[in-house]
Amino acid sequence: MSDTPQTPLPAPPFSLGSRLIYAAMALLVGTTQGLGINIVTANLPAIQGSLGATPTEGAWLLAAYYATSISLSALLVKFRFQFGLHLFADLGLMLFIVVTAAHLFADDLRSAVALRAAQGVAAAPLTSLAIVYMMNAWPESRRPTAVAFGMACSQIGVPLARVISPDLLQIGDWHGLYLLELGLAIICLAGVNLFRLPPAPRIMKFEWGDALSFALFAPGLGLLAVALSMGRYVWWTEAPWIGVCLALSLPLIGAAIIVELHRQRPLLDLRWLSSGEMIRLFIAIILFRIALSEQTVGAVGMLQTLGVQNEQLATLYWIELAAMLAGFTWIGLTLKPARPLTPLMFALLLIIAAAWTDAHATNLTRPAQLYVTQGMMAFAGAFFLPPAMLYGVSQAMARSQAHFVSFVMLFSAGQNLGGLIGSAFLGTFVTMREKFHSNQLTQGLTLADPQVAARVRQLAGAYAHTLSDARLRNAEGLALLQQQATREAYVLAYNDAFLLIAALATLTLVWILVLRLRIYVWRRRQARTAAQAA
Repeated sequence: MSDTPQTPLPAPPFSLGSRLIYAAMALLVGTTQGLGINIVTANLPAIQGSLGATPTEGAWLLAAYYATSISLSALLVKFRFQFGLHLFADLGLMLFIVVTAAHLFADDLRSAVALRAAQGVAAAPLTSLAIVYMMNAWPESRRPTAVAFGMACSQIGVPLARVISPDLLQIGDWHGLYLLELGLAIICLAGVNLFRLPPAPRIMKFEWGDALSFALFAPGLGLLAVALSMGRYVWWTEAPWIGVCLALSLPLIGAAIIVELHRQRPLLDLRWLSSGEMIRLFIAIILFRIALSEQTVGAVGMLQTLGVQNEQLATLYWIELAAMLAGFTWIGLTLKPARPLTPLMFALLLIIAAAWTDAHATNLTRPAQLYVTQGMMAFAGAFFLPPAMLYGVSQAMARSQAHFVSFVMLFSAGQNLGGLIGSAFLGTFVTMREKFHSNQLTQGLTLADPQVAARVRQLAGAYAHTLSDARLRNAEGLALLQQQATREAYVLAYNDAFLLIAALATLTLVWILVLRLRIYVWRRRQARTAAQAA
C-alpha cells in the first residue's frame, strides 16, 4: 500500500457535453439511492398496514436497513480501488435491481424485513457513485462545488419521497413504491454502461485481516443500529433484548479496534481517527444530525399527531426540497476549504431560530405555519454536509488512500449513527415529556368541576342521535376529552423537544466558536514566532 498521497478520483473531463452527462448521471443515481430508504420511512404506516404488521413490527423495516448499511462504507471504497469503478458500479446496481424487484413479491413481514436488510447492502455503493460522477462533471478547481452537488443528489430523496408517495400508493399499494425505484435502477444501470467514468488507479488490495476486522465491526455496528432503531418502540427498559444488543455490540466493536490497532496495514487507521481533529469532526457530525432530526422526527411527528396526512404535507415538502437545493447551490459556489467552520456556524444559527420558533406550536398549528422554519432547517442541512466532508477528505488525501478509506468510514458511521441517535433521542424525549404533560393535564380533570362537566356534555352531544343511554354518551364524551388532553400533551412535548434542539444547537455553536477562537490564537502565535525568528 502506497504511503504517498494519491488522488482517489480521475481528473474531470474537459468536454462540456461530458460534464453535463456526468452531472445528470449523478442526479439519477443519487435520487435512486435517496428514494430507497426514504420512501419506506415516509410511508411506514401504509406499508405496515399492507403487511398486517403493528407499528413496532413495522419499525423493523428501518432497523434492518440501517443494520446492514452502516458498516459497509470502508469495504466498498476499498473494493472500488482494487477492482475499478466499472465493476463497482455494475455489481452495485445489479444487486440493487435484484433486491428492489424482489420487494414486488414480498407479502409478509419476515420477507420484507429480510429484503430491507439486503437493500441496505445494495444501496450503499450508490451514494459514492453519485459523488464520483458529480466530481467528474466539474473541473479540479471546483472540487468543493462537486462535493456539495454530489451529496445533494442523494439528499433530495428525503423530501422527494414524501412528495411522490401518495400517488405511488394509489397506483399499486406499497408495491407501487418499488415499481418507480426499480425503473430508476434499470435506467441507472444502462446509464453507467453508456457513459463510463474514466478509469481510476488500482493500488489497494484486500487482506485476510480485513475480513476479520469487518466480521467484528459489522455485527457490532449492526446490533447498535438495531438497538437505537427499536429502543423507543419497544421501550428501553421493557425489552431485555435491547440491553443484550448493546452489551454485545460494545465488545465486538472493541475487539475490532484492538485487531485494527495491531495490524501493519489496517482497514481503518484508528490512530488517525482518534486524533483530536477527527474526534471533533465526528462529534460535530453527530450533533448536527441530532439537531436536524427536528425536521424529520419533530415537525413531521407533531403534524402527524395532529392528524395531518402526507397529501396535506405536499406543499411543505416542496418548500423543503427547494430550500435544500438552494442551500446546496449556495454552499457549492461559496465554500472555501480553508474556512469550513463559517458555514457550520451559519447553519447552526438557522437551526436555533427555526427550532425556537417551532417551540411555540399549538394544536391549531398546520403545515402553513411551518413553511418558513422548515425551509430554514432544510437550508441549514445543506450547509452542514459539504464543509464537513470536504474538510475530512482534504485532511485524508494529504496523507494517503488508506486515510481516505478511514475517513469515509468515519463520515458514513457518523451520518448514520447521528441520524439514529437523533431519532432515538428525540422520540424518547417526546414520549417521556408527553407522559409528564398528560399527567399534569388530566390530574385536574374531574366531573366535579363544572367546566369539565360542561365540556363532557358538549362532547357527548355528538352521540345524541346514535346513543340513547346517557351514561354511555357521557363515557364517550369523557373519552373524547381524554383524547384532546393527550393531543395537547403531545403538542407540549414536541414544543419541549424543539426547545431542547435549540439549546443543543446553541451549545454546539458556542463550542465551534471556541474552536475557531483557539485556531485564531494559534495562528497569531505562529505568525508572531515566525516574525521573531526572521
